[in-house]
Amino acid sequence: MRYLVILLGVLAGVLAVARRRLVVVQVTGPSMLPTYRSGDRVLVRRVAGARLGRGQVVVFEAAPDGLWRTGPLSAPKGAKWLIKRVAALPGDPVPPEVAPAAGAPEGAPVPAGRLVVIGDGPLSADSRHWGYLPADRVLGVVVRRLSSS
Repeated sequence: MRYLVILLGVLAGVLAVARRRLVVVQVTGPSMLPTYRSGDRVLVRRVAGARLGRGQVVVFEAAPDGLWRTGPLSAPKGAKWLIKRVAALPGDPVPPEVAPAAGAPEGAPVPAGRLVVIGDGPLSADSRHWGYLPADRVLGVVVRRLSSS
């Protein structure tokens, strides 16, 4: 009986840690076609924006009214989340198609604390439209698709 209690305690601890580190998000819209479709559910591992790599697919908090929030991220169920691919990191050259929206000369370095994100699909509102993404708005990186629509 004692071992069962210990085992249940360990399992509860593992689940608590997993809930803090992992989040399930549902994809809406066509911006990541053909990689992800609207209705797909993806598993997201929470990662600080400074620990991202080029080419990773990230989930981040949307900017209501086009203005990025500051401070802590909203609760996973309390915000609108977007999904895009990281195209450039701080220090990388600003891609030519992003330079006008970012207000930067083509090839200038992406500033510290900022990212360039672009959707895989042809219909995507992304850094080509609103410039840099503040890295502190990133919830995490997509680990895998859980289900398809």
